[in-house]
Amino acid sequence: MFVEVDKKYTSPKKMLTPASGFLSGYTHSLNPYVGCAYGCSYCYVRQSPVGLFRNQEWGTWVDVKQEAKEKLRNEIRNLRRRKKKITIFMSSSTDPYQPIEHREMVTRSLLEALVESQPDFLFVQTRSPIVTRDMDLFVKLKNRIRISMTVETDLEAIRKKFTPFAPPIGVRLKAVQEIRENGLPVQIAVAPVLPFSKDFPNTLAKLVDRICIDDYYTGDGSHGKRTEKLGIKQKYDEIDLKQWYGKNVHLLAAEQFKKEFEPEQIYISQEGFMPG
Repeated sequence: MFVEVDKKYTSPKKMLTPASGFLSGYTHSLNPYVGCAYGCSYCYVRQSPVGLFRNQEWGTWVDVKQEAKEKLRNEIRNLRRRKKKITIFMSSSTDPYQPIEHREMVTRSLLEALVESQPDFLFVQTRSPIVTRDMDLFVKLKNRIRISMTVETDLEAIRKKFTPFAPPIGVRLKAVQEIRENGLPVQIAVAPVLPFSKDFPNTLAKLVDRICIDDYYTGDGSHGKRTEKLGIKQKYDEIDLKQWYGKNVHLLAAEQFKKEFEPEQIYISQEGFMPG
C-alpha cells in the first residue's frame, strides 16, 4: 500500500550527524530524508522532537534533502584530512529506501559519494525491497558494509496490524535472498519482535546466517517509555496476544530462534547493529 505524502525540499548544512546513545559504536548517522512514509505504529521517532513538534501526523510528510551528495563528499574529505575514523549508520530516523526514493534517489546519490570516498564501515538499515536497486554500488563497498533488513514477523495479518504501509513480508525476504546471492553481508532484524509463527525461525535460517532480535524496551531508546506513550500495548490487547508484549519477549523469541541458529548467529538489540 502506497500513500502520497506531503513533500518538502530542504537544504541542511550537513548530512552527517555525530552518533550517540544506542548508536554510540558509530561515529555518525546518515539520514537522506526527514520523516518516513512507512509510518510504523511503534516507531520511536514518533516520540522524538522531529515527530512531536512537526504538527503533522508521522508518516504523512517527508523532507527531501537537497545537494546531499556534494555535502556528504565534502564532509568525508574533511574528516579524512583530520585522519578521523568514519563509521556510518544509515539510517537512524527514517528509512533510506522508503517509496519517495524511487523518484528522488537521494540515498543512491549518497552511496555514490561513499563509493568515491569510502568510510571504514557502513550499516544500511531498511525494510524496503528498493534496496536491491543499488546492488551495483553495494558490491563496491563489499568489505565495508552490512545490510540489515527488518522483518518483524512472518504473519501478514500482524504486519498489516502494526505496519500497514510497510512492504509485504515476501518481497523483503526476496530482497534478502538477492543481497545474499550477490555475496554481500546481510542480516535480518527481527526488530521489534512481533507475534510470529513456529515456522518463522526456519524461514529465516534458509536465508541468512545472522539475525538481530530486539524489542520495545531495549530498542526504543527510552527503556520502553516512548512505546508506552504510543499506546502499542492496546494493539496487542485488541488481538488477544498480550503475552507478546513485555520486557522479556525478545529473549523468549531468541529461544525459538536457537532451534535453527547457532548462539553466535543471534545478536540481541544494540549488539546486532554495531559496526564490524
